[in-house]
Order: sequence, then structure tokens, then C-alpha cells
Amino acid sequence: MKIRFCGAARYVTGSSHLVILDNGFKILLDCGLFQGRGDETWEWNNHWYFDPAEIDCMVLSHAHIDHCGRIPKLVKDGYKGPIHATHATRSLCAVMLMDSARIQENDIEWFNEKIIKGKRKNKEHLREPLYIPDDVGPAMVKFEGHAYDRWQTIHPDVQVLFRDAGHILGSASVTLKINENGKETLLGFTGDIGRADRPILRDPVPMPEVDYLICESTYGDRLHDKTPEQSNEFLEIINEACVNKKGKLLIPAFSLGRTQEIIYMLDKLSNQNLLPPIKVYVDSPLAVNVTHIFQLHPECFDEEINRYIRTDSNPFGFNNLIYVRDVEQSKILNTSKEPCIIVSAAGMLNAGRSKHHLYNSVDNPKNTILIVGYCTPETPGGVLRSGAKTIRLFDDEKPVLADIRIMDSFSGHGDRDEMLTFIINQKGHVKKIFLVHGEPEVQDNFKLFLIDKGMGMIDIPTMGSEVQL
Repeated sequence: MKIRFCGAARYVTGSSHLVILDNGFKILLDCGLFQGRGDETWEWNNHWYFDPAEIDCMVLSHAHIDHCGRIPKLVKDGYKGPIHATHATRSLCAVMLMDSARIQENDIEWFNEKIIKGKRKNKEHLREPLYIPDDVGPAMVKFEGHAYDRWQTIHPDVQVLFRDAGHILGSASVTLKINENGKETLLGFTGDIGRADRPILRDPVPMPEVDYLICESTYGDRLHDKTPEQSNEFLEIINEACVNKKGKLLIPAFSLGRTQEIIYMLDKLSNQNLLPPIKVYVDSPLAVNVTHIFQLHPECFDEEINRYIRTDSNPFGFNNLIYVRDVEQSKILNTSKEPCIIVSAAGMLNAGRSKHHLYNSVDNPKNTILIVGYCTPETPGGVLRSGAKTIRLFDDEKPVLADIRIMDSFSGHGDRDEMLTFIINQKGHVKKIFLVHGEPEVQDNFKLFLIDKGMGMIDIPTMGSEVQL
């Protein structure tokens, strides 16, 4: 058996790992979109480290775009097999991939317009989207939904087990039980590891003991702040931004997971009469659709929100909460002077409506930008996290005059110690751990940390590398 690392190797996005059995059967774990590095990202997203037509089946850990975002292109380029995922992941992918297709169409239209008008320094060829909305349907019919905690046969010699990873709705770790040459091998893939005691979702469930483990490492060199449920910091930021400064609070948040958590927290503050009387806009058609899907999958909820629903039947709706679909209404928010909260995607401020809101608010000292999740260094969110005094947006250089606040306690990714807790049951059993989905320096530090904890042999694969197990 071999593993070929086709994405998220020494990088955070583009999750994709190919398992090749000795008999030639090929299993693709994830098929994510690379994000955050401009033209370099474009090249990565158009390159395969395999022939899509030769893949026999695919197993998807969860519905974040950096894990599922190239699936329509995979099918478009020749993949014909099934796509195995949890039921909630299947539901979410229907809206996530359609939204991704629309964003790509819009981005390519903008890119090509710049070339035609001669506004780009390098005269490049016109581009075509990776895929369009018409390509999403043929991909979705290949999905097969599965429950947690049940072994499913995907090949006479291969079974798959999904366990709740506690990261987003429907997220799962993946365990493959492979029988070849008279020997049984368990191969594990953590997907993205969630966090215990988070709102809405159940806690991560450890994987079975495996022989080989592909493990994420996003926050492998740091510890998160205390959770927002145990802190008044979130409410303090709201009051300072919207009451004291009478400005806008822009919260760039991924439409899937982070947005619902923020809405739920605001709902509780509203019920406790702690939320100031300001409008809260969720400016993301995708977030509206995703929130509806959350309501369709209560099997993923933890006990806390189930108790809360007994007193508030809609934890994602309250007075002064407004869901925005219409683009014209979104544009009005850019010029409006009213103090308000705007929750908008994308979470890294590199696309979607949040980028436009940033463009129109970052140079106003009355406003506040609250970053609540990981941003790759090259994205606008990453630039703001670094403390930059200016930022380039839509070919304009803008001064950063708005307050920049950061709350990593919102993160849905486990930190260094939380990831160790998730995989500690592998100690003394796993033969080798492969670290993926992390920046190089972070991975190097996490590797040393795991070695110090006695976790055995640790490897950090590079893009396109292949190992024989």
C-alpha cells in the first residue's frame, strides 16, 4: 500500500491524499480547494497529482471548501466513482459547492476584465473557472451518505468508519480497514480535529487505534485562549465598537460553522438582555442556506443546545437579526452609517461580500474588524493579523485605521494540546504519523512536541511525495 500526498502538504489548504492498494485500487481522501496564494493557487488548483479517471472511490472528511472544493472539477475531469461522506456533509456540500462555483465564475470574470482592460501588469491569458454551477449536479449524484460509528464496506477488501470529529456539522475522522496480502491494516485520517466543550456540536470522538495516521496540524504550535463562553471579551468588543464608537463591527466568518456559532452566541446574549439594541446582519446567502441545513441535522447537536432549544425553539434567530440575501441590500450596508454588526463570508476576507465590506470600512477609525479564525498569511485577513498599517484591496492601497481585534478562542480547530488529546490513544500502537494541513514552521514544532510526548515516528510529507507502507 502507498500514500501519495496531493494537497495540504506543508500547507494549510487543498486537503487531498491518495491511498493506492497493492492491487491497484485507489482511494482519494478529500479533494479540497487550495486557497490564499493568488496566481500560485490558481496553478495548484488546475494541477492533479493523479489521473481523476483512475480513482476508484473517494472518502470525504467534511464540507469545508479546502477539503471538498475541487470535487466538481474532479468529476468534470473524469472521476466516475462514489463519494462517501456523512449525511450532514452530503447536505452541506450541495450548497457549499454551488456557492463555490458562483464565486469562481465571478472571480474569473473580474480577472479577465482586468486583462482585457489592460489593468494587470502581466499580460496573461484569459482564464476559465475550475467549474461552473452546471458541474455541481453531476458531482452531487455521486455522494453516498453514511452514519457515524458504523463500518461501511466500500470495496471487498476495504471498510470505512466515520467518527464525529467535532469540527463542523457532519465532520468526521476517517478510518480505513484494509485487507491485502492476507494482512489487515488500519489507516487513519483525522480530517480537521475539533474542540471539546464548543457550542452546538458534540465533542470530538477519538479514532480507533490505527497502524498509520494522517494527522492535521493547523494549530500545532500554540494554545487557544479561553473559550468565548467563559469570557466577556466578545460582548466588550461589541459594546466598544457599536455603542462607544458608534461604528460597524465586521466579523468575517466562514459561512459553515463559525457563522452559526456566532449567531447562537448572539441569540443567547439577546435572550439575556445583554446585547445592545443594534441590528445584526448575516450578509451571506450561503450562511442562510447553511443555517437551514443545521436545523435539519439535530443528530449532530450536543446536549447543551438541545436543552437550550427547549426554551428557545430557534437558536439561530432573534429580534434585530437580519439575514441578507439580496446583493443590493448588501451594497447598502457598505455605505450605511448606522452602528451594526455585519457577519459575512469569506472568513479570510479574500473573497465574497466580506472583502467588499472590508474595502469600505477598513479606513474608518470608527469601525472594528474582529477576526475569529485562522487566515493564511497572504490573505487580507492574514495581513491584518500581522499588524499591517496598509492593505491592498481591489488594486487600491488602503490605510488600516479601523481597530483590528482577534479572538482565536472561536477557532473550530483543536490547538496543540487538544490535538494531542485526540490522538493520544494511538501512543504505543501507531507505526508512523504523517503531519499534513499546516504551515511548515508550525508542523516542525508540532513534530518535536509529539516526539517529546512519545508518539513515535513522525513524518512531514511534501506536495506530491509518495510513501510505501
